[in-house]
Amino acid sequence: MSESKHIVCPACEAVNRLPAQRLNDQPNCGKCKSPLFTGEPQNLTDANFQRVIVNSDLPVVVDFWASWCGPCQMMAPIFSAVTKALEPRVRMAKVNTEEAQMLAAQYGIRSIPTLAIFKNGQEVARQAGVLQGPQLQAWIEQHI
Repeated sequence: MSESKHIVCPACEAVNRLPAQRLNDQPNCGKCKSPLFTGEPQNLTDANFQRVIVNSDLPVVVDFWASWCGPCQMMAPIFSAVTKALEPRVRMAKVNTEEAQMLAAQYGIRSIPTLAIFKNGQEVARQAGVLQGPQLQAWIEQHI
């Protein structure tokens, strides 16, 4: 019997149960038929953050950022490139702290960009500041 993983659809937020060995098969959502992995970070908000973090059996790496932040703008293409490299082993996500101020306060985000890794709904690692691609990927792999 194979292990199943719960994957939250980035399009409709339905929770999908998928056999672990099918993660690399470019699976689609059972509800909306959209790809479960797009190669792009998923945008999280005050409204959907808990649903994604709590219902995902994959580690979720969150980039807390803001549009006015220069280092955040530098980090964006690096984060996207690492997303393409690490999916489907992890879910990569972004939180705009200007729009999700409750989340930023709840998680004590004091500087941006701040990266946090969540496993089983709990934060397990945090890193502030810009990391280059190889360092970001190594940091994530160390904690997943």
